[in-house]
Amino acid sequence: MRQFWNRKEHIYIPDSGVNEPGSTAIQNVEADHLLKPLDEINGYKVRPGYYRMEGAHVTPNGVSFTISSHGATKCTLLLFHPQQSEPFVELPYPEAYHIGDTYAMLVFGLKIEEFEYAFRLDGPYIPEKGLLFNKENILLDPYAKAVTGQRNWGEKPEGGKDFVYKARVVRNDFDWGDLKQLEYPYEDLVIYETHVRGFTKDKSSGVKEAGTYEGLRKKIPYLKDLGINAVELMPIFEFDEMESARVVDGVQLFNYWGYNTVCFCAPNTGYNYAVEHNHEGDELKRLIYDLKQNGIEVILDVVFNHTAEGNEMGPSFSFKGIDNNIYYMLTPDAHYYNFSGCGNVMNCNHPVVRHFIIDCLRNWVIEYRVDGFRFDLASILGRDQNGAPMANPPILEGLAFDSVLGKVKLIAEAWDAGGLYQVGSFPSWNRWAEWNGRYRDDMRRFLKGDAGTAGGAIERITGSKDLYHPDGRGHSASVNFLTCHDGFTLYDLYSYNEKHNEKNGWNNTDGDNNGNSWNCGAEGETDDPQINGLRRRLVKNAFAALLCSRGPAMFFAGDEFCNTQFGNNNAYCQDNIISWLDWNRLEEFKEIHDFARFMIHFRAAHPILRNRTAPAACQLPEISIHNGYPFNSRTDYDTHLIGIMYAGRNMSDTGDDIVFYAMNSYWEPLTMQLPVLTNGMAWHVEVNTNCEYEDGRDFASMTEIFGPNTIRVPARTTIILVAK
Repeated sequence: MRQFWNRKEHIYIPDSGVNEPGSTAIQNVEADHLLKPLDEINGYKVRPGYYRMEGAHVTPNGVSFTISSHGATKCTLLLFHPQQSEPFVELPYPEAYHIGDTYAMLVFGLKIEEFEYAFRLDGPYIPEKGLLFNKENILLDPYAKAVTGQRNWGEKPEGGKDFVYKARVVRNDFDWGDLKQLEYPYEDLVIYETHVRGFTKDKSSGVKEAGTYEGLRKKIPYLKDLGINAVELMPIFEFDEMESARVVDGVQLFNYWGYNTVCFCAPNTGYNYAVEHNHEGDELKRLIYDLKQNGIEVILDVVFNHTAEGNEMGPSFSFKGIDNNIYYMLTPDAHYYNFSGCGNVMNCNHPVVRHFIIDCLRNWVIEYRVDGFRFDLASILGRDQNGAPMANPPILEGLAFDSVLGKVKLIAEAWDAGGLYQVGSFPSWNRWAEWNGRYRDDMRRFLKGDAGTAGGAIERITGSKDLYHPDGRGHSASVNFLTCHDGFTLYDLYSYNEKHNEKNGWNNTDGDNNGNSWNCGAEGETDDPQINGLRRRLVKNAFAALLCSRGPAMFFAGDEFCNTQFGNNNAYCQDNIISWLDWNRLEEFKEIHDFARFMIHFRAAHPILRNRTAPAACQLPEISIHNGYPFNSRTDYDTHLIGIMYAGRNMSDTGDDIVFYAMNSYWEPLTMQLPVLTNGMAWHVEVNTNCEYEDGRDFASMTEIFGPNTIRVPARTTIILVAK
């Protein structure tokens, strides 16, 4: 069995010149014995620390603590015994330890298992200028690798008080062996978006370590069998699930999704199964290691648009007390802009904040080996300090060209809550991909049968060339999706006309009102076999369309077995079966699961679906449109039958790779004439969503075929054919 944790006493080289957090430059303890204390403060021997290494770092003689603030006039290091609320010693930084805007102090003789730490910063308190220094506030290190106090999910400190955030020093000695980054091309990705807790929290998951990193790791065989090759984890940075916690109709609600970051460099320990004091992150690293060993990349959903400190009424535990007027966008009267809809907005294009964000992401790539990041409300990262959109935002350019981040995926949610919508126009430098919201909206309308939507659907399926020209962006810019955490699940998309968010406690006023859903004739659950059959067919149509579309594909965990949120399209606060996966549905909707798995493997087997290949020997064009009859690319208001043919050479050079996708979104059957094949090839039916799916089933015998090149496509049905 592989040794995952190497407990050898590894430490940082103090004079290495390393200036990045998370550096793994190490040497044995006995190698450095030259540093000597220069001062003594409150019984502790100290000397200036390492100014280029933000945060806390173990050295041969103790621990170096470094923090930067442009406005502070004094800094004090606080050391606490574990789980205690009052420090056992306060160590003011001597003025000689303050260079520029950085305070750095090495404290000799500390054993990291015996303390937690925080800071106090003093300085001017002038709220009308955005200066909020308060020497009484206990401040969390922004570079902390572990945050204490929130180990147990859903628990407040004794007496219901607010958290006093402190940090632990973490031993970074996880053994990655010779693991290499997978570096899949974007267009090859099938991304599975999931919530760490919700994935296995319900007892139906059959996992002892329910709701944890370890619980998710136990499900890797399931994910590998499904065929996905990337997981996108909803926020795993340390966050406060108790923020805005409340009880509605006797049910405890939380900030369940985690889009309210407390610390950007530390993993959320509420997702741990094991207690990992001073080794926080090992369980998450083991999950990432095993995912990558099984060919699955890891993408993190990151939230740099705002923090958990909120607006003027929110707490001050980190950035507000360090440099409020630098880290946040402030109005002329020093109030918080709110383009995030969450109380504050990070000032991402200020040089200090840019530096911090890049440091943070480097940490996750170096120390956790993640393969990419999805940036929540990424358009905020393109605004200047006054909130105005920028043509070339420095932070986006910096991330695009950073050397450490050079091969990781950068995926933007290309809009924000302030009305800035940049799908197709997000600054990219050919490095940024985008959640294609236009794909979701156009395809939802077409798949449920709306008139006048066929032309838009063809554009989206064939790579959204109107938004991302393939000559410049290839087929890597458009992350195609029909569902994500935000909105209806795929099953609910065809079970509800209206959102049902009453249990969120806002009188059903929250959540999207324009979901382009259709209940197929009955709102919610029904015993009507025709309606249930239609719903299953529409779910299969959705998977078929998504996995036959050019560009990376993404879907929400549980869609492959019709998981439901009971019509709730904004389940951000529901830590219960509304948000948890109900694995019992895997058996109930086994046909849907098997079909989704088939389509994922079908996509992998046909490279021409994902990207252009060498030209087909039969000289058919790479992509051609056949709406009812060969090479008819015209659409009008009444067009409901579309045909798209992909043609190229098989990557193994065993012949031409030709796939024909036909979709009838109309409520009556329609006839499709197929292009004539040459070189002795003939059309073979691989998919007919009007038939119940079963591995190895002969779908040709269940398809109306008239001669070699004409088929009847049943109502609301997808047929996929392959030339052989």
